[in-house]
Amino acid sequence: MFLAPYYSSNEQQFQFTREQASHFAKKVAGDFNPIHDEDNKRFCVPGDLLFAVLLQKHGICQRMRFTFSGMVNDGIPLHIAQKSEGEIAVVDANEKEYLHMHHEGETSKNSDFIEHLVTSYVKFSGMNFPHIMVPLMKEQQMMINCSRPLVIYESMEVEFSHLNLTHPEVSFSGATFDVDGKRGIVTLNFEFLEEGSIVGRGAKKMVASGLKPYSQEAVDGLVERFNERKAYFREQFSVVAA
Repeated sequence: MFLAPYYSSNEQQFQFTREQASHFAKKVAGDFNPIHDEDNKRFCVPGDLLFAVLLQKHGICQRMRFTFSGMVNDGIPLHIAQKSEGEIAVVDANEKEYLHMHHEGETSKNSDFIEHLVTSYVKFSGMNFPHIMVPLMKEQQMMINCSRPLVIYESMEVEFSHLNLTHPEVSFSGATFDVDGKRGIVTLNFEFLEEGSIVGRGAKKMVASGLKPYSQEAVDGLVERFNERKAYFREQFSVVAA
Protein backbone atom coordinates (compact mmCIF):
# COMPACT_ATOMS: atom_id res chain seq x y z
CA MET A 1 0.00 0.00 0.00
CA PHE A 2 2.29 2.75 -1.26
CA LEU A 3 -0.24 5.46 -0.37
CA ALA A 4 -0.67 4.28 3.24
CA PRO A 5 1.49 7.09 4.73
CA TYR A 6 -0.54 9.77 2.97
CA TYR A 7 -4.14 9.21 4.10
CA SER A 8 -6.18 7.60 6.88
CA SER A 9 -8.98 5.15 6.17
CA ASN A 10 -11.86 4.09 8.41
CA GLU A 11 -14.30 1.56 6.94
CA GLN A 12 -15.65 3.25 3.78
CA GLN A 13 -14.28 6.72 4.57
CA PHE A 14 -10.87 8.30 4.16
CA GLN A 15 -9.35 11.64 5.08
CA PHE A 16 -6.07 13.55 5.11
CA THR A 17 -4.04 15.42 7.68
CA ARG A 18 -2.09 18.48 6.59
CA GLU A 19 1.16 16.63 7.14
CA GLN A 20 0.07 13.65 5.03
CA ALA A 21 -1.11 15.80 2.12
CA SER A 22 1.89 18.13 2.27
CA HIS A 23 4.39 15.27 2.37
CA PHE A 24 2.69 13.55 -0.59
CA ALA A 25 2.96 16.75 -2.62
CA LYS A 26 6.64 17.22 -1.83
CA LYS A 27 7.97 13.66 -1.49
CA VAL A 28 5.97 11.87 -4.20
CA ALA A 29 4.95 14.56 -6.69
CA GLY A 30 7.81 17.02 -6.22
CA ASP A 31 5.13 19.71 -5.95
CA PHE A 32 6.17 22.68 -3.81
CA ASN A 33 3.10 24.83 -4.45
CA PRO A 34 2.69 26.88 -1.21
CA ILE A 35 -1.01 26.00 -1.10
CA HIS A 36 0.02 22.51 0.04
CA ASP A 37 2.16 23.76 2.95
CA GLU A 38 0.94 22.62 6.35
CA ASP A 39 0.82 26.17 7.76
CA ASN A 40 -0.82 27.84 4.75
CA LYS A 41 -4.14 29.55 5.55
CA ARG A 42 -5.41 28.56 2.09
CA PHE A 43 -4.18 24.96 2.47
CA CYS A 44 -5.76 22.27 0.32
CA VAL A 45 -5.08 18.61 -0.35
CA PRO A 46 -3.31 18.10 -3.71
CA GLY A 47 -5.65 17.06 -6.50
CA ASP A 48 -3.13 14.39 -7.48
CA LEU A 49 -3.51 12.78 -4.05
CA LEU A 50 -7.30 12.57 -4.46
CA PHE A 51 -6.73 11.10 -7.93
CA ALA A 52 -4.23 8.56 -6.55
CA VAL A 53 -6.52 7.35 -3.75
CA LEU A 54 -9.48 7.08 -6.13
CA LEU A 55 -7.49 4.89 -8.54
CA GLN A 56 -6.13 2.74 -5.73
CA LYS A 57 -9.66 2.07 -4.46
CA HIS A 58 -11.49 1.79 -7.80
CA GLY A 59 -8.86 0.61 -10.28
CA ILE A 60 -7.66 1.98 -13.62
CA CYS A 61 -10.10 2.10 -16.51
CA GLN A 62 -9.31 2.17 -20.20
CA ARG A 63 -10.82 5.62 -20.66
CA MET A 64 -11.12 8.09 -17.76
CA ARG A 65 -11.94 11.74 -17.32
CA PHE A 66 -11.45 13.48 -13.97
CA THR A 67 -13.08 16.81 -13.11
CA PHE A 68 -12.08 18.69 -9.97
CA SER A 69 -14.87 20.73 -8.44
CA GLY A 70 -13.79 21.59 -4.90
CA MET A 71 -10.75 22.12 -2.70
CA VAL A 72 -10.38 19.58 0.12
CA ASN A 73 -9.16 20.75 3.51
CA ASP A 74 -7.63 18.54 6.19
CA GLY A 75 -9.77 16.31 8.39
CA ILE A 76 -12.78 16.07 6.05
CA PRO A 77 -14.18 12.50 5.89
CA LEU A 78 -14.63 11.49 2.26
CA HIS A 79 -16.02 8.48 0.45
CA ILE A 80 -16.50 7.26 -3.12
CA ALA A 81 -20.09 7.48 -4.35
CA GLN A 82 -21.55 5.71 -7.38
CA LYS A 83 -23.44 8.40 -9.30
CA SER A 84 -24.59 6.37 -12.29
CA GLU A 85 -23.19 3.80 -14.68
CA GLY A 86 -19.68 4.92 -15.54
CA GLU A 87 -19.78 7.84 -13.10
CA ILE A 88 -18.28 7.95 -9.61
CA ALA A 89 -17.21 10.80 -7.35
CA VAL A 90 -15.24 11.62 -4.22
CA VAL A 91 -17.75 13.29 -1.89
CA ASP A 92 -18.09 14.33 1.75
CA ALA A 93 -20.84 13.49 4.25
CA ASN A 94 -23.10 16.12 2.67
CA GLU A 95 -22.55 14.61 -0.80
CA LYS A 96 -20.53 17.64 -1.90
CA GLU A 97 -18.35 16.60 -4.84
CA TYR A 98 -14.61 17.25 -4.94
CA LEU A 99 -13.56 14.94 -7.77
CA HIS A 100 -15.76 13.37 -10.44
CA MET A 101 -14.62 10.45 -12.58
CA HIS A 102 -16.22 9.30 -15.82
CA HIS A 103 -14.95 5.91 -16.97
CA GLU A 104 -15.42 3.53 -19.88
CA GLY A 105 -13.97 0.24 -21.07
CA GLU A 106 -12.04 -2.40 -19.18
CA THR A 107 -10.87 -1.99 -15.58
CA SER A 108 -7.59 -3.19 -14.05
CA LYS A 109 -7.09 -3.60 -10.31
CA ASN A 110 -3.51 -4.82 -10.64
CA SER A 111 -1.84 -3.16 -7.64
CA ASP A 112 1.63 -3.03 -9.23
CA PHE A 113 0.23 -1.38 -12.37
CA ILE A 114 -1.74 1.15 -10.31
CA GLU A 115 1.23 2.02 -8.11
CA HIS A 116 3.60 2.46 -11.02
CA LEU A 117 1.17 4.52 -13.10
CA VAL A 118 0.16 6.79 -10.23
CA THR A 119 3.76 7.38 -9.17
CA SER A 120 4.91 8.09 -12.72
CA TYR A 121 1.98 10.40 -13.42
CA VAL A 122 2.14 12.49 -10.25
CA LYS A 123 5.89 13.03 -10.65
CA PHE A 124 5.19 14.34 -14.16
CA SER A 125 2.23 16.37 -12.92
CA GLY A 126 4.27 18.00 -10.16
CA MET A 127 6.82 19.22 -12.73
CA ASN A 128 4.44 21.84 -14.12
CA PHE A 129 6.27 24.58 -12.22
CA PRO A 130 8.79 25.84 -13.07
CA HIS A 131 9.84 23.47 -15.87
CA ILE A 132 6.71 23.88 -18.03
CA MET A 133 4.88 26.94 -16.70
CA VAL A 134 7.76 29.42 -16.90
CA PRO A 135 8.49 28.93 -20.64
CA LEU A 136 4.74 29.13 -21.36
CA MET A 137 4.35 32.38 -19.42
CA LYS A 138 7.37 33.88 -21.13
CA GLU A 139 6.02 32.91 -24.54
CA GLN A 140 2.63 34.53 -23.83
CA GLN A 141 4.19 37.48 -21.95
CA MET A 142 1.68 36.93 -19.15
CA MET A 143 2.35 35.50 -15.70
CA ILE A 144 0.62 34.37 -12.53
CA ASN A 145 0.67 36.67 -9.49
CA CYS A 146 4.15 35.92 -8.18
CA SER A 147 3.36 37.24 -4.69
CA ARG A 148 0.25 35.01 -4.35
CA PRO A 149 0.68 32.24 -6.95
CA LEU A 150 -2.46 30.18 -7.50
CA VAL A 151 -2.99 27.62 -10.25
CA ILE A 152 -5.99 25.31 -9.85
CA TYR A 153 -6.23 21.76 -11.21
CA GLU A 154 -9.37 21.70 -13.40
CA SER A 155 -9.47 18.34 -15.19
CA MET A 156 -7.50 15.44 -16.57
CA GLU A 157 -8.30 12.74 -19.10
CA VAL A 158 -6.49 9.60 -20.19
CA GLU A 159 -7.08 6.80 -22.66
CA PHE A 160 -5.18 3.52 -22.98
CA SER A 161 -5.07 1.29 -26.05
CA HIS A 162 -5.23 -1.70 -23.67
CA LEU A 163 -4.67 -2.47 -19.98
CA ASN A 164 -2.30 -5.41 -20.26
CA LEU A 165 0.40 -3.15 -18.82
CA THR A 166 2.86 -3.22 -15.94
CA HIS A 167 5.28 -0.29 -16.04
CA PRO A 168 4.03 2.52 -18.31
CA GLU A 169 6.08 5.71 -18.07
CA VAL A 170 4.66 9.19 -18.60
CA SER A 171 6.31 11.25 -21.32
CA PHE A 172 5.59 14.96 -21.82
CA SER A 173 4.33 15.71 -25.35
CA GLY A 174 3.75 19.47 -25.34
CA ALA A 175 1.80 22.22 -23.61
CA THR A 176 -0.31 25.27 -24.40
CA PHE A 177 -1.27 28.39 -22.45
CA ASP A 178 -4.51 29.98 -23.69
CA VAL A 179 -4.87 33.48 -22.21
CA ASP A 180 -8.15 35.38 -22.02
CA GLY A 181 -7.66 38.61 -20.11
CA LYS A 182 -6.58 37.86 -16.56
CA ARG A 183 -7.45 34.18 -16.86
CA GLY A 184 -5.62 31.41 -18.65
CA ILE A 185 -5.94 27.68 -19.30
CA VAL A 186 -2.76 25.61 -19.19
CA THR A 187 -2.97 22.26 -20.98
CA LEU A 188 -0.25 19.65 -20.47
CA ASN A 189 -0.27 16.80 -22.99
CA PHE A 190 1.44 13.49 -22.29
CA GLU A 191 1.82 9.93 -23.49
CA PHE A 192 2.19 6.60 -21.70
CA LEU A 193 5.11 4.53 -23.00
CA GLU A 194 5.90 0.89 -22.31
CA GLU A 195 8.81 -0.92 -23.94
CA GLY A 196 9.18 1.96 -26.39
CA SER A 197 5.57 1.87 -27.62
CA ILE A 198 2.83 4.45 -27.02
CA VAL A 199 0.11 2.66 -25.01
CA GLY A 200 -1.94 5.68 -23.96
CA ARG A 201 -2.39 9.43 -24.10
CA GLY A 202 -3.70 12.09 -21.80
CA ALA A 203 -4.09 15.78 -21.06
CA LYS A 204 -4.16 17.78 -17.84
CA LYS A 205 -5.83 21.20 -17.65
CA MET A 206 -5.17 23.89 -15.04
CA VAL A 207 -6.71 27.32 -14.51
CA ALA A 208 -4.45 30.28 -13.81
CA SER A 209 -6.25 33.42 -12.64
CA GLY A 210 -5.14 36.94 -11.72
CA LEU A 211 -2.70 37.05 -14.63
CA LYS A 212 -0.39 40.03 -15.02
CA PRO A 213 2.00 41.31 -17.70
CA TYR A 214 5.18 39.22 -17.73
CA SER A 215 8.13 40.38 -15.61
CA GLN A 216 11.33 38.36 -15.83
CA GLU A 217 12.50 39.78 -12.50
CA ALA A 218 9.31 38.71 -10.72
CA VAL A 219 9.39 35.24 -12.28
CA ASP A 220 13.07 34.79 -11.41
CA GLY A 221 12.23 35.70 -7.81
CA LEU A 222 9.39 33.18 -7.71
CA VAL A 223 11.60 30.40 -9.11
CA GLU A 224 14.34 31.26 -6.61
CA ARG A 225 11.89 31.03 -3.69
CA PHE A 226 10.54 27.76 -5.08
CA ASN A 227 14.04 26.25 -5.26
CA GLU A 228 14.90 27.49 -1.76
CA ARG A 229 11.75 25.89 -0.32
CA LYS A 230 12.49 22.62 -2.13
CA ALA A 231 16.07 22.55 -0.84
CA TYR A 232 14.95 23.35 2.72
CA PHE A 233 12.33 20.59 2.75
CA ARG A 234 14.74 18.02 1.35
CA GLU A 235 17.33 18.95 3.94
CA GLN A 236 14.80 18.77 6.80
CA PHE A 237 13.34 15.43 5.77
CA SER A 238 16.37 13.86 4.05
CA VAL A 239 14.56 13.57 0.72
CA VAL A 240 16.84 12.42 -2.11
CA ALA A 241 16.64 14.62 -5.22
CA ALA A 242 15.06 12.94 -8.24
